[in-house]
Amino acid sequence: MAATTENGTVDVSTDTMVVDDDVKFGFKRPEMYTENLSGSVNHYERHVFLCYKTHEDWPARVESSDTDLLPKRLAGAIKERKNDIAVKTLLTICEGGDATGLSDGDVLIFPDMIKYRGLEESNINSFVEEVLVNGKPWSSGTQDVVTGSYVFVCAHNSRDKRCGVCGPALIEKFNEEIEPRGLKDQVFVSACSHVGGHKYAGNLIIYSAVEDGKVSGHWYGYVTPDDVAELLDQHIKKGEIIERIWRGEMGVEKAEKVVEKTVPNGNDVKAIEKDDVSNAKENTGGCCQGANGFSCCQDDTSGAKKSTFNLNLFTKKWEQHEMFTAAAVVGAVATVAVAYSLYKRSR
Repeated sequence: MAATTENGTVDVSTDTMVVDDDVKFGFKRPEMYTENLSGSVNHYERHVFLCYKTHEDWPARVESSDTDLLPKRLAGAIKERKNDIAVKTLLTICEGGDATGLSDGDVLIFPDMIKYRGLEESNINSFVEEVLVNGKPWSSGTQDVVTGSYVFVCAHNSRDKRCGVCGPALIEKFNEEIEPRGLKDQVFVSACSHVGGHKYAGNLIIYSAVEDGKVSGHWYGYVTPDDVAELLDQHIKKGEIIERIWRGEMGVEKAEKVVEKTVPNGNDVKAIEKDDVSNAKENTGGCCQGANGFSCCQDDTSGAKKSTFNLNLFTKKWEQHEMFTAAAVVGAVATVAVAYSLYKRSR
C-alpha cells in the first residue's frame, strides 16, 4: 500500500513489496510445479560444506571470488586434485550460527558425518591431501562426529533472487517447527550457497542417518513453508521420501522413477517407470504427440508389432499349407502311375 509522506514523497508499503517478490520470485511464481523434479540431481558421492560468513555476505560466485579467499582456494585445491580424489565430491558454502554450532572455517563432510574445525588458507592443501585424497583423519584439524539431521537450504540471493526469497522463509519456518516437535538438538538448519536448479526454488538437501547406519542425502525442490511440517514428520522422523517434491539422492546415478505432475499445484503425482519413459521418448513423432515428449501412440505401436508378428505367422502357416498340398498332389500322381504300370504288366 502506498502513502504520501509529509514531504510529499510516496512511500511504498513493505507488505506490498513482499507480496510482489513472492509473486515474481517466491512460492507464487508461475513456474512453480511446471517441471519434473525426479532425476534433476547429478551423480555425486560426497558433499563437503565449508562454513563461511552469512548468506547475505556471499557474492554470486563465492567459490571463485577474489575477495573471499578461503572458499576460493579450497575450491581451487579440490579442482586441482580431482583426478586423485576417488569419489566424486561437491563443495558448497554454508553459514553457521548458534543454532547449528558452526563457525567460520568449520568443514562438514557427508556421508562421513564428520566435522573438522580450523580450516585456514595455510592448511587447505593438507586437508585436501589427507582427508579428500587419502581418506585419512586430518592431522591439522580437530575432528568431531556429528549426529542428527542437517538441512541445507539454498538462500544465495546474490546468485538468484528466487533462492534469496524462498530460502530465508523456509529456514524461518523450519526453526519454528523444530522445537515443538522436540527436535531442537536433533535437526540443524543452515543456509547454503547455490546447489543447482534455481528454477526449482525453494531448494534444500537433508542429510541424516537411516536405520542401517548409512547416511542418506536427499534433495528437494519447489519446497514451500507448507511442506516443512511434512518434511520433519515424514522424511526426518519416519525416513519416508516425499515424492512430489523429491529431486534425487546422493550416490544414485539417476532417479529410477520420474515424477510427472498432473495438476498445477503438484499435489497429485503419477510415477512413470524409467523404462516407460525411454519407450515414450522413442515414440515422439507421428500421431498425437503429447507434452514433454510423451506420445499417446505407444500402445498403437506395440499393437502394430503384435499385428505384424501375427501376419508373419499366418504367412508361414499358409506357405506350409501350400507345400503340403503340393506334396500330396505329387504323391497322388506317383501312386496312379505305379498302379497303371502294374495293370499293363498283368495283361
